[in-house]
Amino acid sequence: MRERFADLGSDTDVVLITFTKPERLSAYRDMNDLPFTMLIDKHRRTYHSYGLARGSFRDVWGWKAAKRYCEIIRQDGLRNLRRPEEDTRQLGGDFAVGPDGVLVYGFWGEGPHDRPSVDDLVEVVEGTR
Repeated sequence: MRERFADLGSDTDVVLITFTKPERLSAYRDMNDLPFTMLIDKHRRTYHSYGLARGSFRDVWGWKAAKRYCEIIRQDGLRNLRRPEEDTRQLGGDFAVGPDGVLVYGFWGEGPHDRPSVDDLVEVVEGTR
């Protein structure tokens, strides 16, 4: 997303909402070089409001997750792998809210690997202008 961030224009706010611990947020931002606003939703009220459920063990720790971890190890070695400290089964999503406050796009992930393409998200945002 950061590669296409400038394509969204100055009238678009991108917000990442997470339930991570406050002391972990800046390290996460730095590691991923994220240029947009990040908020903490400790009690996951936003997640629940948008209908984001917890995935089954199979959804979260199945073949696709194993494949992704193998890619991370191949690329970075073991240095970026850590024991999870948070709810690894909480599913995420991607949403676009129009200037009038109405939800214009929603993507409810089925696992940690499941995300829309950045091109799709940029196209949705451009369509709301």
